[in-house]
Amino acid sequence: MLKFVGLSLLALFVAAALLVTIAPRFLDRIYYRGPATDHFDGERFFNPDGDQDTAHPPGGGSRGRFFWNNLTGRDGRPDWPASVAVTPASPEARVEGERMVATWIGHATVLVQTNGLNILTDPVWSRNAGPFWLGPKRVAAPGVRFEDLPPIDLVLLSHNHYDHMDLKTLKRLWDRDKPTIVTSLGNDSVIGQVGARATALDWGGRVSVRPGVEVIVNRNHHWGSRWFTDRNRALWSSFVVRLPGGNLFFAGDTGMGDGRWPVEAASHGPIRLALIPIGAFRFQPGQMASGSHIGPVDAVEVFRRLGATTAIPIHWGTFRLSYEAYDTPPRLLAEAMRETGQTGFAPVGIGRPFTVPPLAPRPPVPAVPRAELLRRLDTDAVRTML
Repeated sequence: MLKFVGLSLLALFVAAALLVTIAPRFLDRIYYRGPATDHFDGERFFNPDGDQDTAHPPGGGSRGRFFWNNLTGRDGRPDWPASVAVTPASPEARVEGERMVATWIGHATVLVQTNGLNILTDPVWSRNAGPFWLGPKRVAAPGVRFEDLPPIDLVLLSHNHYDHMDLKTLKRLWDRDKPTIVTSLGNDSVIGQVGARATALDWGGRVSVRPGVEVIVNRNHHWGSRWFTDRNRALWSSFVVRLPGGNLFFAGDTGMGDGRWPVEAASHGPIRLALIPIGAFRFQPGQMASGSHIGPVDAVEVFRRLGATTAIPIHWGTFRLSYEAYDTPPRLLAEAMRETGQTGFAPVGIGRPFTVPPLAPRPPVPAVPRAELLRRLDTDAVRTML
């Protein structure tokens, strides 16, 4: 019996040793090959404004402990609702002319319809944001049933994290509509695993969709991975879609970084609608941003620097990725907008088509330094937001 136990332990030890040495190489992937640049070292991409804030788990501690806490929820985080009532929309087949309608599907997925084009951002219809059956589960059903989704012409795919790149959904879209998929370098390799084709461009790259409509791949501040060891093998990005009647900006998933990327996006022309993330920013009590995710405090400054007429907050209220309460992002956004004297950036309901106002210049609003905004937000009302 003791000999059997000893052999079993030895076998487990050997298996663990093999797993540690073989699995990382097996799970690593080469998604892109090309010359070194100011954000690619020949093997992996990086943020030219620094990776110190994205290199470690948000909130500190070990990466293993972070993922264990995230899976188990044993970190003092407030409860989220098990489900949120959603009445799915049935969008129009096409929205012609310069009229623009945006329908928030959930998380970073938005259907934008204008000029006869149906544009979809980071489409995710799966129940879980993770590999296999793992990962956070949706608390809100998609705001449009896939069966009711009109034919999609253009997909903007920001990076390869599971809550933004859902291969099952991409395959369904490709098999049904064969849309133009625009992404950043290396992600086309991952998308190709399900038979779909994507145009992958570096920051600053452009692709014409039709006369008068162009997609520009824009810098933001994030990172990428599907299996941990393939970290930053593919690039992350935001997008500007140049359109008659005013541009569309999709921030993707991003931290603030040097904060110059919104100005770079605005240099391509006036922005009519901006899709800006506000959630998954808190990983310890009182935290207002993580390196990879802006919260409302930074989102209002992104909105100001973009000069957009209208913005819709995304990346909240669908998948529980962090420690803030379910409704903290929109409540904090309202406080930050009030304190900065801005209008035009407010939540819309999941599955509620929103008619975007026409492009109009916004009156200049002076910047509120971040430290000053945090001081103004140090109120009883804000302190009660978990």
